[in-house]
Amino acid sequence: MFTAIRKLALVGVAVLGLAACDDDDDVTAPVATAQVRVVHASPNAPNVDVLVDDAAPALTNVPFRAFSPFLDVPSGSRRLRVRATGTTTTVIDANVDLTTGSAYTVLATGLLAGIQPLVLTDDLTLPAAGQVKVRVVHGAPAAAGVDVYVTAPGASLATSTPVLTNVPFRGASGYLTIPAGQYQIRVTPTGTTTVAIDATVTFTAGQIRTIVATDAVGGGAPLAPVVLTDRN
Repeated sequence: MFTAIRKLALVGVAVLGLAACDDDDDVTAPVATAQVRVVHASPNAPNVDVLVDDAAPALTNVPFRAFSPFLDVPSGSRRLRVRATGTTTTVIDANVDLTTGSAYTVLATGLLAGIQPLVLTDDLTLPAAGQVKVRVVHGAPAAAGVDVYVTAPGASLATSTPVLTNVPFRGASGYLTIPAGQYQIRVTPTGTTTVAIDATVTFTAGQIRTIVATDAVGGGAPLAPVVLTDRN
């Protein structure tokens, strides 16, 4: 994965360098960019390569549940393609509009036969003092709608109220602002207290996190979370 990350950084530098020169090789103003992070969340898809526009693969051999850091990409309309590693078999081919200065998370979601990109706009502004921001993404095709509980560790779900209800597959919450501390995050099928994902997480003030619910490798249960560091 580190090789892929370094390669993406080098591709970004090369693209920016080419775009910053005119036909006479004169240096012009810096190219406007957005930040983009890619997540492989398709449980039965092979390792993949990711291409931006017509350049060489920007990410290579990315496995299920792996993700890149935020990296600078020229803003505007970009063509994003996902291919099975080492092949020309394209499983995702989509145009993504990137606004200058904004940040995006692009997830490859669903089983391979119905794989689709999910493009999220990220809010990286810091929370208020003593607070954290948490976003939940339903990326598990094996589950229909889900409820999300964020409680003190060990709290009974029977007496707890979900903070999110009936989140559909490929649905994403807004960022929830909560005090820093330790929490037990549980995901259940909507209307039940049957726990599909159970994770205890400690959040430090100022952190911003995205939690993605994913299938098991190959699809189906048991589900598992992928925690993305949006900031801090």
